[in-house]
Amino acid sequence: MGRNSAAVLVVLACLVSLASAQQVKTTDTRWSYRLPLPDGVSGAESLAFAGKDGIYTGVSDGRVLRWGGSAAGWSTFAYNANYRKIPLCSDSGVPSEEKESICGRPLGVRFNRKTGELYIADAYLGLMKVGPEGGEAQVLATEADGVPFHFLNGLDVDQATGDVYFTDSSTNYPRSTTRGRSSFEADLPYPNGVTLSRDRTHLVVAHTVPCQAFRYWLKGPKAGQYELFADLPGYPDNVRRDGQGGFWVALNQEKARLNATAAPVKHLVGVRLGADGVEVEELTAARGVTLSEVAEQSGNKLWLGSVELDYIGLLV
Repeated sequence: MGRNSAAVLVVLACLVSLASAQQVKTTDTRWSYRLPLPDGVSGAESLAFAGKDGIYTGVSDGRVLRWGGSAAGWSTFAYNANYRKIPLCSDSGVPSEEKESICGRPLGVRFNRKTGELYIADAYLGLMKVGPEGGEAQVLATEADGVPFHFLNGLDVDQATGDVYFTDSSTNYPRSTTRGRSSFEADLPYPNGVTLSRDRTHLVVAHTVPCQAFRYWLKGPKAGQYELFADLPGYPDNVRRDGQGGFWVALNQEKARLNATAAPVKHLVGVRLGADGVEVEELTAARGVTLSEVAEQSGNKLWLGSVELDYIGLLV
C-alpha cells in the first residue's frame, strides 16, 4: 500500500470516529418567551394541549387552568369538589403549601384525544378526570390493589387503548386502565415522570433520587422487565416524548458533585434522550430556575413547565 493510500485511510478513520462521537447540542432557555400565570398562582408542573391555542395546566391552588389564546386569556377549566365546598381553597391569602393537602394539587395532566377527557394526577386527591367541557373533576381511584396512594405525580395516556399510566412517588408504580387498576413495583425510590414510548412497547419512568430513568417493557420478549435506561446529570421530574422517538426529561436540580469547589459553568434544567437512552441535547437556564416538564409540540416548539415558577416558558 502506498503512502497516499495510507493517508486516505487515516483520514477516513478519523472522520468515522468523529461521526460516531455524537455531539450534545446545548440550548439556552434564558431567552424563552414567558406566558405569565394569573396573579396569585404558580407551579405549572405539567402541560396538556388541545385545539389550536388550548394549554391546560394544574396550579398551586388546586385548579386546572386553560389558556385560550391572547384574547381569551386564562380561565378555570377544572376543579375538585373541595375547591367549591371549602372557602379556604379559594382564599388567595392563604399560602398554597398550607392548604394543598385539603384543596388538592394537580400535577400530571394528559388528554385522551378520542374522548376529550382530561386525566389528572392529583398528589393528594388521587386519579381524576374531567369531561371535554371541564367543570368538577371526578375521582377515579385513590388506591391500587388495596394499597392507598401516597403522592400521585406523573401521568400519561395510551391514545390507542385509553389506558392511563401514572406514578405514585413511593416504591409503588400504580398502573390504571379503563378496565380496572393494577400495579407493578420496583425497589427504587421516588418514581416521578412517566411516558409511553412512541411504538407503545415500553414505559420510561424517571426516578428522582437516583438521578436515573428506567424502562418498563409492556410488550415483546422482555415484557414485565424493568431495566436501566439512562443515568441523568440531575434530579429528573417529568418525561415527555420528543418528535423523533426519544424523550425529554426535565431536571429539577443538578446532580450534586463530590469535591466540587466551584459552581458548574452551566445550569442544566433538561436533557433530550435518544430512543436508546443516549443524551443528544441539553437545556440550560439561569441560576435558580428549575423545570418540571419539557413538552415538544408541532413546529419544534418547546413548552417549559415548572412547579416553582409563575409562568410557562416557550422556545421556538
